[in-house]
Amino acid sequence: MIQRTFLQQLTEEGSKTMRVLAIDSSGLTATVAVVEDEQTIAEYTVNYKKTHSQTLLPMIDEVKKMIDLDLSSIDAIAVSGGPGSFTGLRIGSATAKGLGLALGKPLIHVPTVDALAYNVYGCGDLICPIMDARRKQVYTGIYRYEDHRLVTVKDQMAVGIEELLSMLNEMGETVTFLGDGVPVFKDIIADKLEVPFSFAPSHLSRQRAGAVGALGILYYKEGRTETAAEHKPDYLRVSQAERERAQRLKKESEGEKA
Repeated sequence: MIQRTFLQQLTEEGSKTMRVLAIDSSGLTATVAVVEDEQTIAEYTVNYKKTHSQTLLPMIDEVKKMIDLDLSSIDAIAVSGGPGSFTGLRIGSATAKGLGLALGKPLIHVPTVDALAYNVYGCGDLICPIMDARRKQVYTGIYRYEDHRLVTVKDQMAVGIEELLSMLNEMGETVTFLGDGVPVFKDIIADKLEVPFSFAPSHLSRQRAGAVGALGILYYKEGRTETAAEHKPDYLRVSQAERERAQRLKKESEGEKA
């Protein structure tokens, strides 16, 4: 009888539906979703002029109301962990950490460009998400699908657009681009890229919390979680304010030596 009860418990745990709250504010788009193993329950995406500090919490609250969500019922919080906008990443990170601490739930750190690549599930080309990082640089990574699994060919990086295009030319394969860097660098891609390429359609070309959540569930099952206290965004490079401070300190130091 004890053995039967134990087996029943294992079956119940194995059949339990996984549910995550997903957040992405890494770029121009703010997006929130509630995702389960087999479906996206709700997704709210805004790509408009308001700042993420104005939109993110109201969006979570609206999704919560629309589907009568008890936040304590979620298993984890999946958050786009960078790279991306410094301010946007900080807002998303602070929101996820606050909820994680309040609810006692783990966080799932999903790299921004991984989630973008997951938007075009099953694509047969090399997948190259590009986010505008200013100064003719992009945040990017290079991916492909093998046996229905997303495989990283080149890890996420901050790199000059021309260096990226040279890299892709050397690889010699057809490329699909997506991300907010596409409209910024569309002309230079057409001019410098020597391999066949295409751009993902608009409904797949920006951050989607549904993709963050779906990928987050896979990472959760692989044990790739962290506590709210452990979570830190991946900035990949220092912010403009930090660069300016370093330059100022360098000039002051050189002035003292002179």
